[in-house]
Amino acid sequence: MDLDLKSRTAVVSGASMGIGRAIAKGLALEGVRVIAIARRGELIEKLAGEVKSAGGADIVPVVQDIMQDDAAKKLAAAALAALGHVDILVNNAGGSRPLPIDAPDSAWEEAIALNFTRYRQVTHALLPQMIERRWGRIINITGKSEPEGLNAAFAAKAAVHAWAKGLSREIGEHGITVNCIPPGRIMSEQIRRNYPEDYRKKFAEEEIPVGYWGEPEDLAALVVFLASARARYITGTVIPVDGGLRRYQF
Repeated sequence: MDLDLKSRTAVVSGASMGIGRAIAKGLALEGVRVIAIARRGELIEKLAGEVKSAGGADIVPVVQDIMQDDAAKKLAAAALAALGHVDILVNNAGGSRPLPIDAPDSAWEEAIALNFTRYRQVTHALLPQMIERRWGRIINITGKSEPEGLNAAFAAKAAVHAWAKGLSREIGEHGITVNCIPPGRIMSEQIRRNYPEDYRKKFAEEEIPVGYWGEPEDLAALVVFLASARARYITGTVIPVDGGLRRYQF
């Protein structure tokens, strides 16, 4: 299937490792020029070389700490300066924040800023030029809706789902779609470090219907499709990529 992405441009945050890296690579191999945002520029430069050797489009590293107060404006300015315009935005930077019940407000505020506020700020900074061009794709990598305990990231990702649904209804008329993807158990360096192989095997056998943990490329494939013109009628959705792990019916 020709996804007709060769003339497109994209911004991907949290792109140095794992899911973000796979998304940036997947888009670039489809011909999308990508601004890849991360704190470790050397990893993005390595990825850019890998993609170039494979015949993909340019990946431009932008080293930026997403938690800086003015990060959204800086990211939008850097992306527009490098690309001229942005067609596709993938909000991926984030992190789990389990908290005790007596956690201070500052811990909650940090988690909400990282996992929700920055998504919203970067999106709204890039929206005017998408509206002007009457085309855009906003894809948010979020989180599960079955919290087993108190985790500020779960609350923040639920906020992303609600915000994205409302936004999709406001901007659909401009040819812009907004969708969310909550990952299941996706392999990463952190997962390999924190969960022994025997635990992963047992968990997959008992909890994941397909019987194995996913790879970043499994999720990136959906992002690439949602970024394309082929997905023009898909918006306001939450589409898990989890091998059937989630138990709720809708």
